[in-house]
Amino acid sequence: MEQVGYDTYCKLLDEVIKEEQGIIDNNENVNDDVQIDINVSSYIPDEFIENSSQKIEIYQNIALCANEDDITNVIDEIIDRYGSVPKEIENLIEVTRIKYLAKEQGIVKISEKRDSVIFVYTNGRFNVDNVSDLVKKYGNKIKFSQGIEPYITLNIKKESDKQLLGEIKDYLYFILRKEESNASNIK
Repeated sequence: MEQVGYDTYCKLLDEVIKEEQGIIDNNENVNDDVQIDINVSSYIPDEFIENSSQKIEIYQNIALCANEDDITNVIDEIIDRYGSVPKEIENLIEVTRIKYLAKEQGIVKISEKRDSVIFVYTNGRFNVDNVSDLVKKYGNKIKFSQGIEPYITLNIKKESDKQLLGEIKDYLYFILRKEESNASNIK
């Protein structure tokens, strides 16, 4: 896993499991997954779970989380089996939460560059109606770029992994609330 990265590892693991179960998924779109490229410590420490098969099982359970209930169940399972959750696993779970929130909003990539985070949207998924609200919230800390894949650059001065993950989630939740508000206004 250290050689190929968490995302690739999870994809390969999922493919092997589907193959073992005889499941053929021709409709799977590689572009459906959100690529996360941020510099945070997010892994299962060897001293927390020494058994590699148990570690793989937990990685798989975390990777399969698609909503808040799934995340709560995985956290409960980890606590029940192994005790309090170390910060590296908390970060891994937060990255998973960020992935499913981003996927819901049409974001295909989140990457950290120096003192900023870039959110890349699939074409047509960024709602320009949210621009004024984003400018009100973030002021000159946010920049917008249109193109084939529109993206937003949010300036974040990283003080800790937890703070960076929190600011990314804050942005995603803000956009999600705006989208839900817009949808309810249409009805």
